Formats: sequence, C-alpha cells, structure tokens
Amino acid sequence: MKITIKILFGICLYFLFTQNNIFAQGCVAIRSTGGLCTMAEHPDSLAPQGSWLFNANTRYFRSFRHFVGKQEQFQRIAQGTNVINHAFTEDFSLTRNFNNRWSMAFDIPIISNSRSSLYEHGGSQRHNTYASGVGDITLVGFGWLLNPAKAHKGNIQLGLGIKLPTGNDNAQSYFYNVGPNGSKRLGPVDQSIQPGDGGTGLITEVNAFYNFTHSFGFYGTFFYLMNPQDVNGVSTARGGTPSANSMLVTSDVMSIPDQIMARTGFSLGVNHFDFSAGARYECLPSHDLIGGSDGFRRPGWILSAEPGVNYRMKNVSVYAYLPIAILRDRTQSVADIRTTELTGNYTHGDAAFADYVVNVGISVKF
Repeated sequence: MKITIKILFGICLYFLFTQNNIFAQGCVAIRSTGGLCTMAEHPDSLAPQGSWLFNANTRYFRSFRHFVGKQEQFQRIAQGTNVINHAFTEDFSLTRNFNNRWSMAFDIPIISNSRSSLYEHGGSQRHNTYASGVGDITLVGFGWLLNPAKAHKGNIQLGLGIKLPTGNDNAQSYFYNVGPNGSKRLGPVDQSIQPGDGGTGLITEVNAFYNFTHSFGFYGTFFYLMNPQDVNGVSTARGGTPSANSMLVTSDVMSIPDQIMARTGFSLGVNHFDFSAGARYECLPSHDLIGGSDGFRRPGWILSAEPGVNYRMKNVSVYAYLPIAILRDRTQSVADIRTTELTGNYTHGDAAFADYVVNVGISVKF
C-alpha cells in the first residue's frame, strides 16, 4: 500500500469536534475544539480488525486582537482596553476500527481557560475570570465510501455523530468593582471561555484525499456541528441584572450556535516525516441551519494558513500543526441586527482573535 495513504489518512482523518468544541481562535469560539485530532493510521489493512487508536492533542491560543467586521481595532491594544483570552484544551480520543472500512471515535476534552479584561470589572482595573473542567464529549462513526484495500488513488470518508452537553455552560467566577461600593460579584463567565454550550448537537463530517504520486497528495475535510437548541438560559449579565435592551433583543442569555470548519491542502512524505501545507477555515455563523438563532453570540470566521509536520514510527506518531490567521471577520449577530432595526443606528459588535493556534499531540495504535 502506498505511503501516501498513510500520510493523507493521518492528516484528514478525525477532527473530532470536541465541541468542546470547536474551533475559532478567540471570543468568536465558544470553546476550543480540541482542534485537530490527527491519527497516525486509518482503518484499512494497516489497522487490523478490532484495533484501537488513542490520540492526545494539546491546543493553545491567546486571543487579544479586536475586530469589527474585517477591520482591526488597533486602538484597543494601544489603550490597554483589549480583552485577552488564554485557552488550553487537552483532547483525549479513542477510535475503534471495526474493520478496514468502519470505525467509531470517542473524544473527551479537558479545558482550562482564563479571560483578562477591564470592562467586565468596572473599567478601571484589569482582572481575570476562570473556567475549567470537562468539555462537551463527542461520539462519531466513520465509513469510507470505497474499499480502502482497493482505493489507493483516492477515497471519501463520511462521519456522523453526536455532541453531548457534558461541559459546564454556567461556569462562574468573580467580577470585581461591579457590586455595591465597588465590591466583587459572582456570576457566569463570558461565553468564550465556558467549557460547554449546553446543547446536544449533530455532527456531520466529510474527509477526502487524492494521491498524485506515491509520496505527494491532496487532502480535504469539511465539518459541521448543528445545534438545534436555541439558547441555554445562562445569563450574560455577569451576576447582575440584564438590561431591558438586552432582553428586548434576547442577548441577555447565551446562544447555542452552530460551528463550521473546513481544511484543505497538500501533503508530502519524506522518510518517516509527513509535511503538510494547507488552509483552515473556522466559522461560527450568525444564523443556525436548524432551530433559532436568538441569544448572545459573537459570530465570525477565521481563514488561516496551516503548516504541519508528523513523524511516524511503527505504532506511534507525534505531530505539530500551527494555523496562522490570515483573515479575521467578526460578522453581525442577530442581536446586532435587531438593535440596528430598533434604534435606527447601525450596530456591530467586536470580538478578539488570536494570531495563531498551537496544536501538538501523539497518537498510538494498539
């Protein structure tokens, strides 16, 4: 079997949307998706019937650059008023290869996030809020359209699964200088660092590859998480009383949005190394595919260049991927649109994005 099969399957195989979610690099994301859970092998003749794949992926980013639409708000950093999120996610995934065509993957994310800001703490002093714990667990089944033992040139894999609301969507921390006489107050942390979103979601995924030569080929992945539930009921008032205006446009509670990711690129195998270069698109849409789109969310998208390297041993593979942001866009939310209609004044919220995301991990076949 050609080495490219190992290369491309290893790169495009499982993006267990640990809804833990997913994806984007900053305030746009509800959580971080354990990013990419790259596997060293796939369920073909190289992975015997009944074998297992274990993957541990560490994902980190620091978001601090504010955008309204595609326009960066440079003054926020200059004035020291920008929000800074630090997001760590450790994803542990276990894949069962039933045979050379069918497999099932189970993913558990462990999350530790912090958020530094002025505006949430009275506006005069910078303080931190924190959230940590287990994120939203995912269970996804995969099947190749063509027989992997025969389809050496190219193949397409479909995935269908469920995202469970196991992560805490109401993690709380102290907000300072917001109570009577400047006292602190306990309340739900910002949506961007909550470990979970509170909804049960449907995961759909498509992975594909095509080999040009025995060591060079193309890969692509499309991932969509549908969250039919509208809102989770968690207050956005940080322990205080929601304003009448926020209640009018439903931004007084947190939304449960859909999430999207797509990746495409090329891979080259050199001895035990697999080098890849591609593009990564992550999106939290303003409107959900199914269900309502009420509540507070920071919709937007990020287009990144994504270099990566994977080193393969017999049953072990180690890897590193570094998506670097090229374009960032904080789009208008439903609440923004409603506020614009009610007031007659154009409203467009902002969001903080990261410059890059670090993904490193190890996968083991046994």
